[in-house]
Amino acid sequence: MISRRNFLEMTLKGIVLIGAGNTLQSFAPAGFTLPARKKVKLRFALASDGHYGQPQTKYYENHQQMVKWLNKEKKGRGLDMAVINGDLFHDDAKFLPDVKSAWDKLAMPYIVSHGNHDKIAEPEWLKTFGTAWHHDFEKGDSGFIVLNTADVEGKYICPDLAWTKARLEMYKDKKHLFVIMHITPVKWTEHGIDCPELVEMFSKQANLKAVFHGHDHAEDGMKEKNGKHYFFDSHIAGNWGTPYYGYRVVEVLEDGEVLCYQVNPELKEPVNSNILAETGSILTK
Repeated sequence: MISRRNFLEMTLKGIVLIGAGNTLQSFAPAGFTLPARKKVKLRFALASDGHYGQPQTKYYENHQQMVKWLNKEKKGRGLDMAVINGDLFHDDAKFLPDVKSAWDKLAMPYIVSHGNHDKIAEPEWLKTFGTAWHHDFEKGDSGFIVLNTADVEGKYICPDLAWTKARLEMYKDKKHLFVIMHITPVKWTEHGIDCPELVEMFSKQANLKAVFHGHDHAEDGMKEKNGKHYFFDSHIAGNWGTPYYGYRVVEVLEDGEVLCYQVNPELKEPVNSNILAETGSILTK
């Protein structure tokens, strides 16, 4: 039987405290526990890249499993919402009703972003999900901006800069701001795209706590640019990526800190219920 200490070392890739002046402090995995649930003001999960309909993949089973995992999070520590961050289906729009039906089985509200494999016109997307490709919303003292990174044919594009600038200004007085976009705006990976003007906007946004991405199925960690933090969340399905299917959890705490960690729900070994992360990071107020 694997020991709890060794299990934690396998499941936690790293925990980082980002303090004043963007200083970094690392924590040993065995020393990390989640805060008391009563200290959490807002808790949400992010998952991406379901590729519903991709040939020779278990897309149906993978969606059923991910819905079960997220509903288990809701029943346990609680989830206020889920974010499905792009590539909901795989190229063929005939799968849109089926993937919508799959996500409608979530026990919490969910929002979506448009991915490069979601090849459908924006009006039909709006009709199905009730949101445009660019949209925004708020929950308490947190603002959320959802950006589009692909056209109807799947070409990678930078988001609408004028629209983004206006929304960043609109939410500048929120305590926390989160950006959700399928493709990363920095060419860190083979599948990234450079959007330097957008990155500059992010760099100047004092209350921007995190930018969340899908698209790069093999990425499940954090990257940093100009003091801002960009997170990836593995994948829901598809034919390539990390050896596990996972999701990311974000907890906004009462004291202004933001806890962010990647979950590998496929692990079978017993573990303390306070330790569920594959990758953990803490962003401070």
